[in-house]
Amino acid sequence: MVDIDVQLPHPILEQDHASRWLGIEIIKVDDGHATITMRVRQEMLNGFGIAHGGMIFAFADSAFALACNPAGETDTITVAAGVDINFLTSALSGELLTAVANRRAAAGRSGLYDISVTAENDDGATRLIAEFRGRSRTVPAPSRSNPKEDA
Repeated sequence: MVDIDVQLPHPILEQDHASRWLGIEIIKVDDGHATITMRVRQEMLNGFGIAHGGMIFAFADSAFALACNPAGETDTITVAAGVDINFLTSALSGELLTAVANRRAAAGRSGLYDISVTAENDDGATRLIAEFRGRSRTVPAPSRSNPKEDA
């Protein structure tokens, strides 16, 4: 089990309310790599009593975003151009999920990332839950101001 003492800061999480709601904790972030964790809660379960696929997808997508966007970059952002996810087995309430994202290739403004999601139960047994492959594109950073708020 991962011992989490403190959440490491990352600028893209400052306004990321979805990742905050998910309860994501950052374990490690480097350019092209991210490791994060999340505990599966009851409100993340579907009608079958297992983690909703959308929760697993969102969790892996957050790891993807962290791996794609090095801290300190302000002129550009890297976003998903497309993703594929393969669900291998179900995650259960109370399990600790870990997503490990790694850049596989980069060329110009495009990149390819693989994210593995595992689940750890109370006994410490770990199993692979999903494999996520993301294709990224680096684009100019959007303006942070909201015209509706400025009026």
